[in-house]
Amino acid sequence: MNRQRGLSSLALVLLILILGSLLLAGYNQQLSTLLLVTNAESRAIRQQAAAQSAMEWARTLPWQPPEARQCQQHSQQRWWACLRRTDKDDLVLSAGSGEIVLWRLGKVVAGRVQFSPHGWSDFCPFREATQCL
Repeated sequence: MNRQRGLSSLALVLLILILGSLLLAGYNQQLSTLLLVTNAESRAIRQQAAAQSAMEWARTLPWQPPEARQCQQHSQQRWWACLRRTDKDDLVLSAGSGEIVLWRLGKVVAGRVQFSPHGWSDFCPFREATQCL
């Protein structure tokens, strides 16, 4: 009788160890997935912040009213900016860093370029994709 109790106790301990190992493996897989998601979100936030910085840098540049597309590159960052006139005589400033591009509408007022405080966009305002950059 004592021998059967010892065997069942050992089987119970092994069952608890197996269940614990499966539970820990599941937690490890869940944490790995969450780490990947967190890294992707962190990278996206950094890219968005860089694009917004590029846009603010571009707004401070001394733009001349363009007849054609004008582009400038930042000397120390990976930022770029382009200004172009639309068919309706408005201006569109596109600026970006890496994969993210932002746009801002503007006008020529008294021979100077002025950007609208509410004219920003995170999608291209043109119908043709070739005009978006």
